[in-house]
Amino acid sequence: MKFATSRAKQITRAAAALLVALTAYVMAPDAAQAVTGLAQYGQPKYPPGFTHFDYADPDAPANGTLNYENYGPAQSYDSLNPFLLRGSPAPDIQILMFDTLLQRSWDELASSYALIADDVEVAPDGLSATFHVNPAARFSNGDPITAADVKYSFDTLTSPQASPIVSAQFSIIKRATVVDRQTVRFDFVRADRSAPLIAGDLPVFSPKWGMDANGKRPPFDQIATVPPIASGAYLIDRRQNDKQISYVRIPNYWAANLPTRRGMFRFQRVLFKLYLDHYTQLEAFKAGDTDARMEYSSSTWARKYVGKNFRNGMLKRATFPDGPAQMQGLLINMRKPMFKDVRVRHALTLAFDYDWMNRMMFSDQYRRTNSFWEASPFKATGVPTSKELALLEPFRAELPAEVFGPMTQQPSTLPPRSQRANLLEARDLLAQAGWHYRDGALRDANGTAMTIEIMDDQPGMDRIILPYTQALAMLGIQAHLREIDSALYQKRLDNFEYDMTTLIYNPVTIPGAELTRRFGSAAALQPGSENYPGVRSKAVDALIAAALNAQSLDDLETAIHALDRVLINMYILVPEYYLPNARIAYKSTHDHPKIVPDSYQYEDWIINYWYQKQPASSGAAH
Repeated sequence: MKFATSRAKQITRAAAALLVALTAYVMAPDAAQAVTGLAQYGQPKYPPGFTHFDYADPDAPANGTLNYENYGPAQSYDSLNPFLLRGSPAPDIQILMFDTLLQRSWDELASSYALIADDVEVAPDGLSATFHVNPAARFSNGDPITAADVKYSFDTLTSPQASPIVSAQFSIIKRATVVDRQTVRFDFVRADRSAPLIAGDLPVFSPKWGMDANGKRPPFDQIATVPPIASGAYLIDRRQNDKQISYVRIPNYWAANLPTRRGMFRFQRVLFKLYLDHYTQLEAFKAGDTDARMEYSSSTWARKYVGKNFRNGMLKRATFPDGPAQMQGLLINMRKPMFKDVRVRHALTLAFDYDWMNRMMFSDQYRRTNSFWEASPFKATGVPTSKELALLEPFRAELPAEVFGPMTQQPSTLPPRSQRANLLEARDLLAQAGWHYRDGALRDANGTAMTIEIMDDQPGMDRIILPYTQALAMLGIQAHLREIDSALYQKRLDNFEYDMTTLIYNPVTIPGAELTRRFGSAAALQPGSENYPGVRSKAVDALIAAALNAQSLDDLETAIHALDRVLINMYILVPEYYLPNARIAYKSTHDHPKIVPDSYQYEDWIINYWYQKQPASSGAAH
């Protein structure tokens, strides 16, 4: 998540059209017209002709190198195609090499602005949106980007050859139609305020990607090792092996001076080095081999960011404000027979002692997660409102009674509660579900012992999981941790071959289409989908539909609050904790804009908006 020659044209088009939000096409259909910015609710923050996002520094130096580490689970890569189900893509290749029709802003709930498309017009009935492609837009090989290229990208990414996670992102779009060389129309399955923004999120790439000298193009899912011909700011510069890759900024990148790209992508070169473990990553950073890193371990942050390079000022560390929190927890695969009873899943939650962990291991740096939308307006609190009850009431027979009372809080071991009290409650719930302790294990009526494999690919999680398995052992549950490499982990995750595993639902500023992918019944049995716990619920499906059809921000908040209550009381995972701020360490040669976005992925913020400072003098060290 970009014109010198086209800038005058864009400003002229923007001045000729009133910048309106999606509200305009719903509340005043006759007013629909081409605009350069869209907001899902209300008005866009940035007016026509704005020069740059507030959190971007347009005067930042545009040179230097960012030496970066792997920050995801992948310890190596084997694919240059980030849209496939199989393979592990090169780090950040999608962000660096693929631009989208519109650019999302990071300081609004849900707004997008002109990038490859220089304007968009939403139909009065909300069932389609027409995008005009900027005539200056170019692929990395210099070819102009046309409406046909946009349609090709859409058709490819929604085909069976693309990952289901990718295709599901655009499921609200029925079809793409080329209107003329520079114009493409997207028709939607239904009128949905998020639909035009989702269409604007479409990554665009050339049909020539993967084509051989005879003009023959292999199936898209076979294009894995050919460098993309894409629309973004960078090209692949060098690949030493499956653990290093460097990207170089295109010198004449066509969108460099667009308002949505000014102050962005300031590094001339971005080099990724993929390490096998977090210890090696940290030591490489402390030695100066990498330039910045986000720290997710509280004990490491408190104790190990020391040494001569911190004392001499070469390295710095700081915390930054953060927006909506992620939901992190030990996911429970409800497809497994032993987890089908909600009382079993509730018992597993009671065994997790967050308060002890935060005190003894985290230096009290974390907060307990009590919502799938923690630290955001979409978090449910208190008792359901009358509007929430109107959505929940048709499913009262299906839902636990707790959904209709005060918002459920995660179990605590702070006085007067204790871990012993929680385990006794968990024992009773397991007994009600037919699980009793005998012959040295917790067994069902058939005598089968409850055995749980907790799968993970991050060695650092053992200190969280092992105390949890010890608590489960007190209930007679035979739980063990299995650490596997990232490739096998992803394969098993895609095929739902796990009992429990650590999972993170990345935060969103405003809930939308990802709800269907994460919690919709249709995705539960689709390999490669994001419905990892296997949620299949009429109530959940109805609340997702209510959220997607919301006609006001208040309606959306109501639907999400109700959904939050249902998901929490389904116990689809054991909620863990969240970090209330970003912990970033970096070289003093690098810096960041003064304004921090309201909502951002930490690593993406570094790659997209940080920069290398100009040396103070010709003799200064780089």
